[in-house]
Amino acid sequence: MVAAVLVLASSSPYRRTLLERLLVSFTVFAPNVDERASPGEAPVDTALRLAAAKARAAARSHPRALVIGSDQVAVLEGRPLGKPGGHDAALAQLRRMRGRVVEFHTAVCLLDAATDTIQIEDVPTTVQFRQFTDAQAERYLRVDTPYDCAGSAKIEALGIALVARVESTDPTALIGLPLITLVRMLESAGIAVP
Repeated sequence: MVAAVLVLASSSPYRRTLLERLLVSFTVFAPNVDERASPGEAPVDTALRLAAAKARAAARSHPRALVIGSDQVAVLEGRPLGKPGGHDAALAQLRRMRGRVVEFHTAVCLLDAATDTIQIEDVPTTVQFRQFTDAQAERYLRVDTPYDCAGSAKIEALGIALVARVESTDPTALIGLPLITLVRMLESAGIAVP
């Protein structure tokens, strides 16, 4: 297998922690990418476009690297849910999500900057939320403060208590970086894991 510089194009501490699980050496580059959806763009297309845009932004500074880009869009009844940014917005999101199904589209992209070869895939996850009370949502928000998470719930932390069921082919997709898919991509690019 070839030795390559691996770059994670993300400022997300969640993605960094997930990638550390694979025990591969990597550096982090925070891409400056406008994360707004384009007019009329489907949520899955937004996630795919932004994952590739983040990888390409990092590749400009790392022209010989393998660059990982990822993005996630949460969707409730056909409408995207963004990162709440604060307590009141997070509480409003959780109230809308309670008892409902939310679909999370997590796109991962592996770009070989030297050859401009790209692998990209969406890994969908369906989450059925419980009928939790406002008091439970408030207590949850005070503990996890998930204000930087699409859908206002950290499944890897106390947010699991708000969930009735999760369906996905990759349990790490919901946290923000689908490792099963990424391992396959890395091996295709010549990086052995483990």
